[in-house]
Amino acid sequence: MKLKFIGILFLIFSLCTAGYTQKFEELAQTPPMGWNSWNKFGCNVSEKLICEMADAMVNNGMLEAGYNYLVIDDCWQVRRDSVGNIVVDPERFPNGMKTVVDYVHKKGLKFGIYSCAGSATCQGRPGSRGYQFQDARTYAKWGVDYLKYDWCNEEGQNAKAAYKTMSDALKECGRPIVFSICEWGDSKPWEWGKGIGHLWRTTADIRDCYQCTFDWGGLGVLDIIDKQAALQQYAGPGHWNDPDMLEVGNGGMTYDEYKTHFTMWAMLAAPLMAGNDLRNMDAQTKEILTNADVIAVNQDKLGQQATKFMDMGEYEIWAKPLSNGEVAVCFMNRTNQIWKLDYDWKKQTMYFATEVSVHKKVYNVFDLWEHKNIGKTSERLVKEIPAHGVLVIRLSVVK
Repeated sequence: MKLKFIGILFLIFSLCTAGYTQKFEELAQTPPMGWNSWNKFGCNVSEKLICEMADAMVNNGMLEAGYNYLVIDDCWQVRRDSVGNIVVDPERFPNGMKTVVDYVHKKGLKFGIYSCAGSATCQGRPGSRGYQFQDARTYAKWGVDYLKYDWCNEEGQNAKAAYKTMSDALKECGRPIVFSICEWGDSKPWEWGKGIGHLWRTTADIRDCYQCTFDWGGLGVLDIIDKQAALQQYAGPGHWNDPDMLEVGNGGMTYDEYKTHFTMWAMLAAPLMAGNDLRNMDAQTKEILTNADVIAVNQDKLGQQATKFMDMGEYEIWAKPLSNGEVAVCFMNRTNQIWKLDYDWKKQTMYFATEVSVHKKVYNVFDLWEHKNIGKTSERLVKEIPAHGVLVIRLSVVK
């Protein structure tokens, strides 16, 4: 009788675990969109800041535009208690994390949190190594919806094994949680991350510049874009290449450079995680981050990452197949001069999208920044593209 009872309990546990595993696999069917505290605020996070940012996301149109994850990055945690539970900074979060999570949820947003696969986080706070299942249960109890999991102080661990341990913990914690692998691309997580996480970083940390280099590994936008060109086969619903968070609005780039940054993240089917101060966005920043036409390309249900269709050195053409037989095409100008584009559609074969044929059909050319049709593929496309700028268009069959 006792053995039979144990067997029933095991069956119930197995069925429940299978259910949460299925929910895990059904998450992030389009690239996650939201906001993360790190790029703008670093360690200066607090209950007040997060609640104000939640208010801003609702009031300034970010939530309506699709940004629904609000993620606290490093420095919210200070130690572990006598039984190993992670302790929230009592000075910065005086009412505890559950109160903050509840506030975020009441605003119609989802809540994300940060930890690290190492013994300590990148800022020296307690990491999750050895506490993965305990931390996952804590996050579920708080109501967490998203976990960014870093790779500092990893002490020689195998990356795939370390991330699988936390993945298993999340699948058993009793709550569907999106899992963001932040391993910086060192062990090629795109080759093993599917089924373990929902997105994985492909490069070192982004910096708020168009093209720049840092001895310690930070990268500018252009260098990050270059590293995505061969990774399109690894992206799709539930498993995304992540070229890091957005710097739009933080002041280090020009208006056209920020448009390039945002456009290419959309073309790459990358997660769109804003990293600016949402409480005081200027008009240009809001225009970029809430561009519904560009966001629609990013969130297209087909889930394909753009391919570099043509590389002409300082000029590039990227193409992203979309649902309903449409395609987004981005002309990117890497130079410091205006690109006087004069493009003949009839001279090109769009092998990147078998359903698209400019030789058999005529397509409308819709400019995603001007929000209007600018011609047809039966005509030459003549346009001036600013320095470090883009022209991104959507092709749809003329009816």
